Formats: sequence, C-alpha cells, structure tokens
Amino acid sequence: MKEIGADINILCSIAGVSRSGYYRWLKHADNPEKDYGDYLLIKEGFDKGKGKYGWRTLQMRLKTKKGIIMNHKKIIRIKKKYGLTTKIRKVNPYKAIMKKTQEHRTFENLLNRDFKKTAPRQTFGADITYLPFNHRMAYLSAVKDFASGEIVAWNVTQHLTMDIVLDTVERMKNNPSALSLRGAMIHTDQGFHYTNPEYIHRIKELDMIQSMSRKGNCIDNAPTESFFGHFKDDVDYRDCKTFEELKEKVEQYMYYYNNERPQWNLKKMTPVEYRNHLLTAR
Repeated sequence: MKEIGADINILCSIAGVSRSGYYRWLKHADNPEKDYGDYLLIKEGFDKGKGKYGWRTLQMRLKTKKGIIMNHKKIIRIKKKYGLTTKIRKVNPYKAIMKKTQEHRTFENLLNRDFKKTAPRQTFGADITYLPFNHRMAYLSAVKDFASGEIVAWNVTQHLTMDIVLDTVERMKNNPSALSLRGAMIHTDQGFHYTNPEYIHRIKELDMIQSMSRKGNCIDNAPTESFFGHFKDDVDYRDCKTFEELKEKVEQYMYYYNNERPQWNLKKMTPVEYRNHLLTAR
C-alpha cells in the first residue's frame, strides 16, 4: 500500500497536481454505468427518429411519451458521452422549378421575412419539393400556415404540370380549418407555377393576396422549406416501391405532423393544438 501511495505521489508530481486534487477528481470521475438508464431512454427516442432528433425533440418526447422531465444539458452530455450524433439535413439543392416565360407575373414581397405571425389562417406559404423513389420522381406541393405551423393542404403527383398547385389550392379552399381565405396572404417563390396566369387567377378568385420572394432570396420562404426538410428526415420515401405507397406515406406523415408532433417553437404543442390555442386566445 505504501508503494502504491508513493507511486501516486510520483504521478501527481509529474502531472503537476496535488494528491488531494487527484482523489477529488477520482471521486467525481465519470462512472461507465452512470447515466446508463437515462441513456437507454434517450437512445429509444433517438432511434425512433432514425438518428435525426436533436436535444429539443428528445426532451419533448421524453415529457410527452414518458412523462419524464430531463434537463437539456444532461441530454446533450449523454448524447456526447455515448456518441449519439444527430444527422444534419442537407441543404435542398432544388430552388427553381422551371424558367418563367414572358407572360408570367411576379408580385411584391409583402411577407418580408416576418414569420412571427400570431393569427392563424391569415398568412400561408406554398412550395414544391422533389421526392425521388424507386428510380422515379414524384413531387410534393404543400401550403403551410405560418402562424400555427399547420400544413393546411398538400398534393403529391408524378408530373410537374399546373395541376400540382391548382389542386393544392382547391384542397386549401376545402379545408374546414381554413374557413374564409379572403384577405389572407399566400407567399411563394417566383417559380413557374406560382407566376402562371392560371394560378394567379385561382388565388384572385379566393380574394387572397399574393406575395413572392425576391429572386435569389429563398430564405423568404424558410418555414415551408423547413417543413420539407423535416419530412425528408422523418419519412423513408426513397424506399417506396410504388407511387401509391408513397402517397400513403405522405398522408400518414401529414396527419402525424399536424396532430401528433409537438414543436419547440409552438410552446411544445402540435400545430393543430397551437392553432386552437391561438384562436382561443384571440
């Protein structure tokens, strides 16, 4: 024992630390079994999200699914300790859908990146994204309520004809939660479909106001782009064998996103819950 004590003295001297400091560190050193139970809880949610959930989503899932309140610093520390590295979404390379023709019109940017809306059903964003699957291509059109985060209309097609956005507008009009769209703003990029006279006419029929991002400023439609990013993180759309299977996955995810997926920036509510909360508070 004396030899061990002497060895410790020598090592402490070499390391430039005191013997008492060494024992204090040893007492609080990280035990391999420490946090293991919490790690299993975190990993369950992490695996459920296919390695794409950050600490905010994990913290919300622990509270809503397990009834467990866990400090965010602890979640970050345990993730780092056990190597649970969150996968980061790649930037969507598809910004412009098609070139505009001479007859197409653009509109002023009335939104101007003012995303903090407090009244639901007044400000919407619309966009289109690509969904490659089984060596084929499909396209998803969606309309998002900027206030509640709810996806109020969507459409999946195999062709980039005007029907993809016209049918989406029709579904938005028929959505009971949207009620009257008169005077509401709908914001898009300057893509071919949204500058098309037929689309402009359809929006005008609903007495809605068009707003468009300035060319090259995709951040103006960031909330809708963000939704597409979450969709591609959460849905294994590339594994679909048929277009019908892809459509079914889209339908299931839309219900999940609107009704079951709490969001940090929506006071940890789902979009539908937050929409009802906003309407009640008015």
